Formats: sequence, C-alpha cells, structure tokens
Amino acid sequence: MKQKEILLFGASGQIGRNLIRKLSKNNYKIKAVTRNIHTSGYIIKTQANPGYLELVELNNFNPQKIEELMKNVSICINLIGILHERKKNQFENIHSELPDMLSKIANKCKLDQFIHLSSLGIEKANDSNYARSKLNGEKKIIKNFKNSVIIKPSIVYSVDDKFTTNFMTLLSRLPIMPLYYNGNTKFSPIHVSELVEIIINIIENKKQNLILECLGPETISFKDIIKKLLKAINKKRLLFPLPDTLAKISAKILQILPNPLLTEDQLKLLKHDNVKTGLYKTNFDINMKTKKKFDDEILKYSYNWKNGGQFSKSAENLKIK
Repeated sequence: MKQKEILLFGASGQIGRNLIRKLSKNNYKIKAVTRNIHTSGYIIKTQANPGYLELVELNNFNPQKIEELMKNVSICINLIGILHERKKNQFENIHSELPDMLSKIANKCKLDQFIHLSSLGIEKANDSNYARSKLNGEKKIIKNFKNSVIIKPSIVYSVDDKFTTNFMTLLSRLPIMPLYYNGNTKFSPIHVSELVEIIINIIENKKQNLILECLGPETISFKDIIKKLLKAINKKRLLFPLPDTLAKISAKILQILPNPLLTEDQLKLLKHDNVKTGLYKTNFDINMKTKKKFDDEILKYSYNWKNGGQFSKSAENLKIK
C-alpha cells in the first residue's frame, strides 16, 4: 500500500535506527537509503521486522534515482546532518542543497509529507556556518514543498548517542573538565524514543505545513548536564570555566582530530541557548508531551562507565538487587 511506504534518508544514525524499529512495529514499510551497504547495512538491517525494510544504496545523491524512489512512496523523511565539516562547503551541501533537492522532488512526485530534521536554537547564531546552512535549508524546503514538516529538536540523547556517551568517556578519564561560557548554555534534552514518538504522531495524524520545536521536559544548563553525568558514573572532577581566548585556542586544536569533540563553529553555537525560542509551536503545544527525565534515562546505561560496570556497588541507584 502506497500510503504505508516511507523513504528514509539518514537511516544509520541514532534517530534513524530507532525510527526504523518503531515504524516497522507500526506496519510501515521503509526504504532506507545508505551510501554503502557494506559499512552500515548490517546495522540498519537488524532494526526492522522481516519484510518491512528495503536497503537502497546511493553512492551519490542522483536526482533521477531519487525521483524513481519517491514515485513509489507517500512520505519522505530526511534525517541527514553533520556536526562538523570534513570538506569545504560540506555544511551547505548537506544542510541546504540536499534538502532543497529532496523537497523539490517530493513536490514533483506529489508526496503526502516531507519531514525534515533541522536543529533548535539556531536562529540567533548568525556567525555559525552550521546554523546558517540549517536555516537556509529550512527556507528552501518551505519554498519548495508547502506540506513539509520541519522538526527542530534540542539535544537528542540515548545509549546510542554521541553526546552523553562521549562526555561520560571523557569524564571517566580526565581529572579536569573545561566549561565553555561558564557552562551557562541551556538545553532541553529529549530522549530519542520520545522524539521518535513525535515523528510517528506527525505521520499518523498527517501533519502538514508545520515547524515544530521538540523539547524534553526539563531545561538544564551545560554545567548541570556535566554534573548529572558525573553523578551517574560516580566520579568527581574539577569543573574549570575556560576563558574565551583559551576556549577558541582549544577548539582550533580539537577540530584537527578525525572526530573532534569541539570545533570553532560549534563553540560559536554554544553561545546560544538550545531551548524553546517562542518562534514556533513546540511538541507541548500540540499535545505531544515528553516525560522522560535526563537523570533517570542516563542511569540506565551509565554503568558502562562505572568502576565495576553493571554490578558495581553504585548500581543501587538503579535498584539492582
């Protein structure tokens, strides 16, 4: 059935894998696009029930091939995004040009919905290439496809993320943790399972022409996030507010690494809160409330970074007997 088929870009990421599992359980058939089946296919294949997932390999985003794929589906979901550039203009290509092309083809094929994942709190970050490329992509989608849905989540976390897990690794190894901008930047972390529920709700209720900010139930500063992670792994570390000049130097050095924890562009983003802006509706405004608390959820997997692991004495917080 055409109305039950979905074309998904960005299937191998944290959100994509969780979304595939939930979609297949809800009887949707998914065509998941991947650049290399041999490197990511095995990860994606395990996420869906047999018969509900088809992997499609596209080495490059060829418009003709994408149009052929869209002719046989009713919904397209684009989750593709990057946090740092490996090549010049990569932000623009991934966050602006690709959504532009996908939304034009979606309009040409008369899809019921085009759902695009953007980012929260980027409107004021004018000096960030990441933010500008994301906003440019949003504008192009709105122009090309009136039935589009743009989702703007705060930090999305889970055991599969690259945020809490990376920081718990660092906190378990380093005696000092630098705080950028005194750790005052605020976030509304949302658990991946609840973001996926919001996307499913949007599909089920055939939402259109919507920009939605997706928030967790709490507003937490970066400093408090670090404190909560330390508590979860039973570590004590010195939190050191890093002066802006040193922060810029550290970002310049860290961005040389293959998978940098921080880049100069990300440092610019950190100046701005990642919370409700008041510019758009939120999931709470349309009765899609999130309930999962940050402390409770990170405890479910923080034992991976504790001395003694799952069976450490500190597991009493999980009520393990």
